[in-house]
Formats: sequence, C-alpha cells, structure tokens
Amino acid sequence: MSGSRHMSRRDFVKLSTAVLGSFIGAVIGIPAIGYLIAPALREDKAGKPIVIGKLEDIPIGKPFPFSFTVTKVNGWERTASSFGGFVIRKSEAKEDILVLSSRCTHLSCRVNWEEGRQVFVCPCHDANFSMEGQVLNGPPPVPLGHFEYQVQEDGTLVIIPVELLEEA
Repeated sequence: MSGSRHMSRRDFVKLSTAVLGSFIGAVIGIPAIGYLIAPALREDKAGKPIVIGKLEDIPIGKPFPFSFTVTKVNGWERTASSFGGFVIRKSEAKEDILVLSSRCTHLSCRVNWEEGRQVFVCPCHDANFSMEGQVLNGPPPVPLGHFEYQVQEDGTLVIIPVELLEEA
C-alpha cells in the first residue's frame, strides 16, 4: 500500500454525512431564506397612476365620481383600501381640471354631491363643501383633499393616488 491513499471507513462516513447534511441544509435553507427576504424585494404599487377615463366622457361643470382600490403589502399582509373622488372639468382646457377626494377632512366620511344645492355634503355632521372643495359650513378644519392628475396624449385622465391636503 505504498503511495496510494485509502480512506478509512470512519473518514468515509464523516465525509458522506457532511455532504448529505450540507445538501439537505441547502434544500431546506435556500427556499426559507427566499421566503423571508421576498417581501423586501417586491415592488410597491402605491403611488402608481390610476386611469379614471377619457376626458371627453367627463362632463364640463358637473362633478364626475370615480373610485379605486389600492392594495398595500406590508410583509406578508395585504390591505385593500377603497378611495374615491370627483373630477370637475371647468372648461375644455386640459389644465382646467380639479380632482377632489371624496373623503371629508373631519372624520373621513364619504361626501356626496347634491345637485340641487350645488354642494358636496358630508352625511356624518352635515358639513358642506363648495364645488372647489372649500369648507362652507360644519366642523371640517380644512378643504377637501385633491389628487394630482395628468392628461395623456390620447386624452386619458390618470391620477396619482396620493391625497394632498391643504394646511389648516
């Protein structure tokens, strides 16, 4: 047995156990690590533009209601929240548009457009807002929030679903 290396049974069992244990550890460990870090690698969809509709389908001088749902992902938890608002076209010009939130700034109730009185009415505490979202009466501390918008080349109105509020 000169010059040749033979592995003892004990060394073979040690090596086999180490290789098999490493393989089993990798089979279990790699997917587990992927599962744990996957939420950090997901792209957040909050703030992505939301299509409201064609500008030509929105009447001038009358609030046009819309609603959308945003799903936020926090780790493995998904939370769907519904939002709404009104598009108000003041003229044919693309710049002459106001996109208001339908959330009352007092207690977050949904406001409704009352055609006869030409005001937004909050059913919770009878607050009234003008067509521009200004507080006419009631407890709300600030005007209705608004959304930034863009009119695309094909005439589609999209909004950025982040409500902007004026300071009190």
